Amino acid sequence: MSGHVFHPGHAELHGVTVVVETRGSRTYVGRFDNEDERGVHMLDVGIHDEQTGGPKEEYLRSSAKFGVRTEHRQVTVPADQIVRISRLGELS
Repeated sequence: MSGHVFHPGHAELHGVTVVVETRGSRTYVGRFDNEDERGVHMLDVGIHDEQTGGPKEEYLRSSAKFGVRTEHRQVTVPADQIVRISRLGELS
């Protein structure tokens, strides 16, 4: 539901599992917490590196089907590295 805020007073994506694609080889999948000038703050995050982990598409399909394999409790993805933020559930 577009425009719906899961938690009033927070960003639209707060609490939603998202995919954060970067300029580099890393892709982050986890729950969106908030965003500020430093970047996107995420919780329960899995990180995929295309240089060492195979095709990104396979990782995203697996995460969507079986859940995110949490590697880090909290991560901040630097704002200048972010190319795109998508809802994991919209990737199919």
